[in-house]
Amino acid sequence: MATKEIKSYSLAEMKDKYIGEVGTTERDEYEYELRMDVLGKMIKTARVERNLTQEELGKLVGVQKAQISKLERSANSATIDTVIKVFKALKAEINFNVKIEDVFVKLA
Repeated sequence: MATKEIKSYSLAEMKDKYIGEVGTTERDEYEYELRMDVLGKMIKTARVERNLTQEELGKLVGVQKAQISKLERSANSATIDTVIKVFKALKAEINFNVKIEDVFVKLA
């Protein structure tokens, strides 16, 4: 009896096949949504570690509880200014990296 070999695929191969190749609109949108989801989870984790409710964080930032909730679910509708204010209110360090053609851009 012959054994059947199972083909395995890398995550990158699966993304290419089911989401789209790197550089396509579909893949770019997927990667953007993924980053925004991770950012929202980071906000929630930092808030919980600081023992703050969404309402308390909202007061520190100057926004409603609903906006904090929305940020934590997915930060894709937030402005960069709001995200920075949230992390400052959480006393959390935030770093942004800009990379152009494999070279990180340094802020002056």
